[in-house]
Parts: sequence; C-alpha cells; structure tokens
Amino acid sequence: MAQAYLGLGSNLGDRAANLRAALACLAEAGTVDAVSSLYETEPVGGPPGQGLYYNACCRFVTALDPRQLLDFLKVVERKLGRREGPRWGPRPVDLDILFYDDLALETDALVLPHPRLGERAFVLVPLAEIAPDLRHPLLGMTVAQLRGRVDESGVRRIAGPGWERG
Repeated sequence: MAQAYLGLGSNLGDRAANLRAALACLAEAGTVDAVSSLYETEPVGGPPGQGLYYNACCRFVTALDPRQLLDFLKVVERKLGRREGPRWGPRPVDLDILFYDDLALETDALVLPHPRLGERAFVLVPLAEIAPDLRHPLLGMTVAQLRGRVDESGVRRIAGPGWERG
C-alpha cells in the first residue's frame, strides 16, 4: 500500500459539497485517513473573473500505482462534472497528486512531487495541517518549511477539521 497526499479544489457550484463528493469517491480505490481544514482562496492563473476556490488536502492510502491513481482521479473529476476547458480555468472539482510515498517521478503524464507545490500557499497551508514533517524528496525541505516561504495572505480558513462529514 502507498501513501499519497492529494490536493482538492473547487470553484463552481456548491464547492464544499463537490469536495465532500470527491472524498467519498476516493473510497472506491483506498482509504482517506486524514483531511485538512477547508480554505477559501483566490484563483491562481487561468482566465480572469473566476470565482474563489475552496481547497483542502487529504492523506490517501491506496494500492494503485501513481499512473493508476492519476487515471482514477481523472475519472472522479469527470464523474463530478469536470469538463475540458482552459488550463487553470473554473471547475467543479480538481484533484492533484501532491506526493506519492517519497517517489520522485517525471513522465509526460505525471510529475511527482507536484511541480508547483512549493509555490502554492493554497496547497501548503492545508497540507501542513496534516503532514508538516513530510519531506519533499527533491527539495529536502519539510512541508512546514515550504509553507514558511510562501505568502499566505490569500488563504482563509472557513471550516475546521470535520467539515467533510457535512
């Protein structure tokens, strides 16, 4: 079994319900054993005029290999209403593999750890709640150390642990 950390985001529809549905779908391929608080954040990149995102992170234990996990997450996104659109555009749900064990991997389809992880407060703030001591295998820094290097001013906690239970 592998331990993966996933980033979850939504900025269309009932954002919290979308993220709860995504977490529920993950049970088809493993176990979610930790979920961060829920945060509201400004969109990063993409077309102007997007709504604010809800973001969270979770720890996910699975038997899927990294490519199988990526494929599974894409199926979940489509099941929950995601359609092709502009890069970093609005979406009902966005699921990203942030870390997969301590694996460093670069293929055409998947880069691990997530390549922009160290720059994104909307990922690092919730991730630091559930995995502050997790070490980035390429940068050699912990998630807490990486969090200390980003501007958190656009990240606002809106619900504490347990929000995912409704």
